[in-house]
Amino acid sequence: MSTVLEVTDLRVCYRKVEALHGVSLRVDKGTIVTVIGPNGAGKTTLLGAIMGLLPSTGTIRYLGGELAAARVEARVARGLCLVPERRELFGELSVQDNLRLGAFQRVRHGERGADADLGDVYQRFPRLAERRTQLAATLSGGERQMLALGRALMGKPQLLMLDEPSLGLAPRIVREIMHIIADLRKTGVSILLVEQNARAALQVADYGYVLETGEIALEGASSSLAGNPRVVESYLGLASKTS
Repeated sequence: MSTVLEVTDLRVCYRKVEALHGVSLRVDKGTIVTVIGPNGAGKTTLLGAIMGLLPSTGTIRYLGGELAAARVEARVARGLCLVPERRELFGELSVQDNLRLGAFQRVRHGERGADADLGDVYQRFPRLAERRTQLAATLSGGERQMLALGRALMGKPQLLMLDEPSLGLAPRIVREIMHIIADLRKTGVSILLVEQNARAALQVADYGYVLETGEIALEGASSSLAGNPRVVESYLGLASKTS
């Protein structure tokens, strides 16, 4: 199995405070890897560093190449895509216009097939097809998350990084979103899923890492982590059963 992303000894500092302390992880092709942990553990910082939004030290290898000198735009062009926690949609634009913007880099470089991919997104997300002319700002939380995922898919990513996709959603919608994420594996896209909802994340992921205070505390197959007493006590207790 080929490795899509390999992070080694990643460190990120905010002024004099080190937020990530030598984090190492990998994502293999066609797999879902999750990073779980509490608020403030450094999960979003990790994604920001991989995407090139934050300065870091260590090694980030993507599709066999070193990313240290690559600008954010170059990483996106190579198929690295981040769906941020706040979704960052264009609320004043329609659903369809938001989706088309996801293919901007491809169209700009003369690629064809964006219209066919738009049809594929509508087939995967029928609710978006029903609301294609509706302004993004008027969508529900679950629909906004679907739109963020659909827009990311329009960029034809090879690695899709998702930051807290279940945040603020009702339990029923969380299950729907996680089912969609699990289904994306069939398309061949690799996924790095950052989640505070450990129960939902471990149910769809192949492999997981537990990030605590900027360090990897545990790692292993998702089924193994789900049965680990420490994970059960800290992340899969009564509080998360309602999530």
